[in-house]
Amino acid sequence: MQKKLTITIDEEVYDGLQTVVGPRRISRFIEELVRPHVLDKDLEEGYRQMAQDEEREQEALEWSEATIIDVSDEPR
Repeated sequence: MQKKLTITIDEEVYDGLQTVVGPRRISRFIEELVRPHVLDKDLEEGYRQMAQDEEREQEALEWSEATIIDVSDEPR
């Protein structure tokens, strides 16, 4: 179920939203920006799903190991 929300923003910000996002897409744009900050369950579930992806986790491990090696070569 959707709820209607009235917010007040600076005119320049509104004009920027109109230009960049489009006049009929502002609500969805704002919702997608705000959602991860107010719905921790979605964020936790997303992390849980990512952790179950063994191929992705292996790639992440390889990337982080390579990054550590790169940093260890840096002069101090």
